[in-house]
Amino acid sequence: MKVRYFGMAVLVLFFVAALAPVQAASYKPEYKLSVVVGPAGPWGEGAAKFAETVKKYSDGRINIKCYYSGQLFAGKQTNEFLLMRQASIDFALGSTINWSTTVKELNLFSMPFFFPDYKALDAVEAGEVGTRLFKLMEEKGVVALAWGENGYRELTNSKRAVKKPEDLDGLKIRVVGSPIFIDTFKAMGANPVSMNWGEALSAFQQGTVDGQENPINAVIIPNKLWQVQKHLTVWHYVIDPLVFVISKQVWDGFDAKDKDAIMKAAQETSVWQKKAAREGLEGNAPALDTLRKNGMDVSVLSPAETAAFKAKTKSVHEKWAKEIGVDLVKAAEDAVAKAGKK
Repeated sequence: MKVRYFGMAVLVLFFVAALAPVQAASYKPEYKLSVVVGPAGPWGEGAAKFAETVKKYSDGRINIKCYYSGQLFAGKQTNEFLLMRQASIDFALGSTINWSTTVKELNLFSMPFFFPDYKALDAVEAGEVGTRLFKLMEEKGVVALAWGENGYRELTNSKRAVKKPEDLDGLKIRVVGSPIFIDTFKAMGANPVSMNWGEALSAFQQGTVDGQENPINAVIIPNKLWQVQKHLTVWHYVIDPLVFVISKQVWDGFDAKDKDAIMKAAQETSVWQKKAAREGLEGNAPALDTLRKNGMDVSVLSPAETAAFKAKTKSVHEKWAKEIGVDLVKAAEDAVAKAGKK
């Protein structure tokens, strides 16, 4: 009997040993997560929290390492989505702006003065339009897990207060490498310059570029832009959603249990990350006091002042509605209008 039990024990150990390499081969020791910005602020911190939460819910099976400041796409932000399609990048917490060159429908969020408030944005993301956008991304090889947020993009510059379209005349404004941003700032009379963020910081210090547009909590405060840009215009001209995503090739390699763990982590982190992105920007907006205390001249535009800029960009809206898809834009407009009545 002892020999029999010994033989069974050996057999069990054999099967465990045989299965172990299969399990090890199916999981990478490290999954790479791409982030355009650095670790500070809601964007970078959201990526780190997502990685930690995935590890927790997968019982340590899935280890994600965050690669900040564009390390994985060699400085060209618009390459990030393409590298995910190829599974050269496993995960990302990325901006719809950078991916809109591949998924043109994501330009919806870059339509000037389209989203009047967070309520309108939330309605679009949570409804039919958000579902359609996630499906389009998956068709191109990237699975969207949950929405995140970079925030409303506000204007800063080193020359003068900007309260009316004429104040933008001739100002050299750094914008991201997306054609709709070039069109928008040209329509408002500025001189838009497309460059990566690392180059932009040097250009501000050297005075070769006058201004930029970015969210307050994600970029303006963490980068202490008051050191090089003295004027801030709060105009909510564009909202910048983020998306927690995974390469479809990588996603398809996980079993149902791990997919559930990843999705649960994304949904949970989404709530935390969006709250952090909006912290201090609603109500009396205490985040603006931080900027004022650091010497910035803050101009918060009234609805009438904002309307003047919106009128200047009417041609941009008409052109890009056709590029994005008239039906998709109409569905988003309907969702925004409905949210405004609640």
